[in-house]
Amino acid sequence: MYKTLTLACILGLATIGCSKTTPVKEISIEQSGIAVEDISPSEVDLAWPQWRGGTGGLADESSVPTTWTDQTNVRWKADVPGRGHSSPIVVGDLIVLGSATEEPPQQLVVAYDRASGQEKWRTVIHSEGFPSKRSVHQKATQANSTLASDGTHFVTAHLNGDHIWVTALGSGGELLWQTDIGAFSSKFGYAPSPVIYKSLVIVAADNQGGGYLVGLDIRTGDIGWRRSRGAVSSYSSPALVTLDGSDQLVITGLEKMASYNPATGDLIWETECISEATCGTVVSDGTHVFASGGYPDSETVCIDATGNRVWENRTKVYEPSLITDGENLFGITDGGVAYCWDAANGTEHWKKRLGGNFSSSPVICFGNIYVSDLSGNAFVFKASKDSYELVSKNKLGNDCYASPAIAGDAIFYRVGIGSGEERVEKLYCIAAASTDEP
Repeated sequence: MYKTLTLACILGLATIGCSKTTPVKEISIEQSGIAVEDISPSEVDLAWPQWRGGTGGLADESSVPTTWTDQTNVRWKADVPGRGHSSPIVVGDLIVLGSATEEPPQQLVVAYDRASGQEKWRTVIHSEGFPSKRSVHQKATQANSTLASDGTHFVTAHLNGDHIWVTALGSGGELLWQTDIGAFSSKFGYAPSPVIYKSLVIVAADNQGGGYLVGLDIRTGDIGWRRSRGAVSSYSSPALVTLDGSDQLVITGLEKMASYNPATGDLIWETECISEATCGTVVSDGTHVFASGGYPDSETVCIDATGNRVWENRTKVYEPSLITDGENLFGITDGGVAYCWDAANGTEHWKKRLGGNFSSSPVICFGNIYVSDLSGNAFVFKASKDSYELVSKNKLGNDCYASPAIAGDAIFYRVGIGSGEERVEKLYCIAAASTDEP
């Protein structure tokens, strides 16, 4: 069977079970000559500047609504062109997200005014070049990645033309640079979001043809370093964490959790865990890193700053990422079961079946956890180890894949309304109604 399948791959006759492999050319920071530098703090308010806010989903302790409907506590709502799982980011007076249309086939970035929801600009990143439908999961889109911004650059990553392209736009939507970082053999599409470290933007591209991590100079798009990750398809975004005072870039997938020096891409440690494919992004309490998944195996793990296992269990939280308040670790499984574990030792404090199915990742604000299911129900419950305590359950639209952003007094939700060919997407700004009389 193996010889037959291999021959079919060579002859180009097989469409399932084989893929084109492309050797990954590694680049060191010494070879590139790129200087990794601290960048002066932006004068722009980086309220929620990248995937999960860059804080693992922890919002500032500002008060935002816990109840809403389509008609109440809605400051504004705006049309979103096409479809995407790209979550909104909040930078200065802009809300920015990625999307994609089928007719015409375009991958694009859209910016909205934070105060009013008015569309400020729309930039087409790619026309044509979409992967075949059989190589993209039925739940996925052509715009899964959430953007990252340092206040000057808005950076996004797309699978297009069987390569991963990283693109930077300016605050007015103008193209600043675009870089092809490598080939990508798609099994179910591309998902990871970029993260920013000092003057680098870092992008993951695990795939069955030869995966890699890349650090690019955010000012020019030049590749500073690239590290091979093996030929396995996985979907997690890297996370920047500070463990015992040391900056580390941590990512799961390929049956391990791996830590890299974010400035150089050099491997610090790796620990066998979880599974071949993972989707969630790791979270940290400053001493430990937590992650869960995956496919085909199931495991939730706690790893210390040097890569040693602290505790584990057999629970699988695959698509949604975990979240921690520093003392407790919370997870909502794809099948709608919420868990609370002790972060230090893994003791299960409670679990509760919420019902429904989940892809969106939770956020914590003012002692409450916010998370939406795939039917558009937004659950708000206490971030407490004592018991599961539902604060509210709010319906908005018919589905929700993207994760919310929280900034100031508002929550920003991307939701789907309707179904089939009639389905459209909206961006909602949820904020308490003003008490001022006109």
